[in-house]
Amino acid sequence: MIVGVGIDVVDIERFEATLERTPALRERLFTADERHLGIASLAARFAAKEALAKSLGAPVGLHWTDAQVVTNDDGRPSLEIGGTVLARANDLGVDSFHLSLSHDAGVASAVVIAEG
Repeated sequence: MIVGVGIDVVDIERFEATLERTPALRERLFTADERHLGIASLAARFAAKEALAKSLGAPVGLHWTDAQVVTNDDGRPSLEIGGTVLARANDLGVDSFHLSLSHDAGVASAVVIAEG
């Protein structure tokens, strides 16, 4: 059963300017494993985290670094969650997430489906 769906889009150039203007934001938004990625990948991961929050009802108190986008051996992205995100998913009965990422023409996007 689908518990929630989230979608988000990010203007890559604007996102890059924001990270340059506020360097500490990189640490607030991304895990140590994510921070080294290129700007298009970071924008897509930020979109994924926003979409993830939306799929969980966008509750107050989720921590950005309690979710991480990883690439599976077959090249598909997936989400690893812990802490506040895992607690919310458990509260809603979510046992899996489906994630799709894209970045093209200056825009990064993500769709997350929460399933329980």
